[in-house]
Amino acid sequence: MAILEVGINLGMKSLLEIKYYTSSDNILDPNLRAGFLSALESFTSEVFGDDINVISLASFKLVCYCEMIELPGKEVENKQPLLSFAIVEKRTEVSVVKQQLSEILTYFLNRYSLNDIFSKKPKYFKNFDARINEILGDLRLKTEDRFRSIF
Repeated sequence: MAILEVGINLGMKSLLEIKYYTSSDNILDPNLRAGFLSALESFTSEVFGDDINVISLASFKLVCYCEMIELPGKEVENKQPLLSFAIVEKRTEVSVVKQQLSEILTYFLNRYSLNDIFSKKPKYFKNFDARINEILGDLRLKTEDRFRSIF
């Protein structure tokens, strides 16, 4: 029961990603994943009028939480999905992860201006890793690693 990877995407752009375990290394390139999630979010929103929640694979689950944001003062609507995601082990409790992803986005939006989110490169957001680690706590550890930290 662990989070293997967590990240934040703005539309088709990866802003931040943290890999906790090497088993998630072969999942997807960050920009390819951001494009896939953006397309999937657009599809589910238009066709079903809903947001993506969980994508279940054979060994992993991809849990998502999304908020639509736009730059203020623009005449043409420029809404884009700001999506936090976590790649988790199959048996991880989804509702707990979803709550953590919501909290991550809340802190992210409080920390960075919309102008920065839309214009800065991913390197700019690297300092937010520590805040994500604090929010996730031991959820980012596999069960065996939790026991090792006790002894």
